[in-house]
Amino acid sequence: MATLSTLKFITAKRTTQLPVAVQRRNKLLMRLEEQLQNARAIAEGKTFSVMRKRKTTDDEGVSAYTNVPKRLRTWWWKQENGKIAFSVRYGASVIALNAKGANAIEVANMTELVNALTVVQDAVVAGELDEQIVSEGAKLRAGFKR
Repeated sequence: MATLSTLKFITAKRTTQLPVAVQRRNKLLMRLEEQLQNARAIAEGKTFSVMRKRKTTDDEGVSAYTNVPKRLRTWWWKQENGKIAFSVRYGASVIALNAKGANAIEVANMTELVNALTVVQDAVVAGELDEQIVSEGAKLRAGFKR
């Protein structure tokens, strides 16, 4: 019993489902992490690809899962003035980043882009974009209803 006495025991109830805002925040964080890794790779002169599993069947009819690269669309683009702008996307929608409705952030180069993506990622973790994420998710779900 001396071994178990070193642990902290609690009474806890396991939740079956996360709140909607947390689910959507986690989805956005996954996509932001992909964009951040891609920006870091480009800043270092490397390539980055996300792999996903796809079920394939060969000529003999045997099916197997293989890793294939996932199409990754970058959220940033070069502007006419030579600077880089990026917007945060939730699905196909662009999220407004402030109360004035600004939907993009401008940076000078790829290293600043990496820093800005990190700041946005921290803001999402802190829940600063929850209202925008939930409203975009509601719009998306409304499109599926008849």
